[in-house]
Amino acid sequence: MTVPTPPHDTPEQRFILQRIQPALLGLMDGSVSTLAPIFAVAGLTGRPIDAFYVGLASSVGAGISMGLAEALSDDGVVSGRGTPIARGVITGAATIVGGMLHTLPFLLEDLQAALVLAYVVVIAELLAIAFIRWRYMRSPLAKTVVQVVVGGAVVFFVGLWLGQFGAES
Repeated sequence: MTVPTPPHDTPEQRFILQRIQPALLGLMDGSVSTLAPIFAVAGLTGRPIDAFYVGLASSVGAGISMGLAEALSDDGVVSGRGTPIARGVITGAATIVGGMLHTLPFLLEDLQAALVLAYVVVIAELLAIAFIRWRYMRSPLAKTVVQVVVGGAVVFFVGLWLGQFGAES
């Protein structure tokens, strides 16, 4: 049986498929999936350091999970997606970076300052993801901004709501 050659035959297509797509996957997951736990803990405890450690644990745990999932998803032969180890490392590292960018502000002792800085970082992360999708995946810019920002906002507000709900209990 002959395995068909994937349609990813230009260097640019291979670069996007084997490097950009795994990195984008990780950035999106790290940036969005860690929002709810971090902001819930910040609202629940009122202690920025607690939110930092939850963000650190969430980012590293998600990075390991996403890296393994990407590395084990296929061997890259049929799909042309590249070596599993490279994709796993790229996805895992990007997930950790995506989660840690808005976690770092919680090293500040002042909760309000940490929250404001984290909000700014989250907005910058989501806009960067939208830009990468527009630049490399050729998604329409307005559409991708709306998709990424709305998705991130939903998770963000769930985290805030759960943190306030838990603090009131």
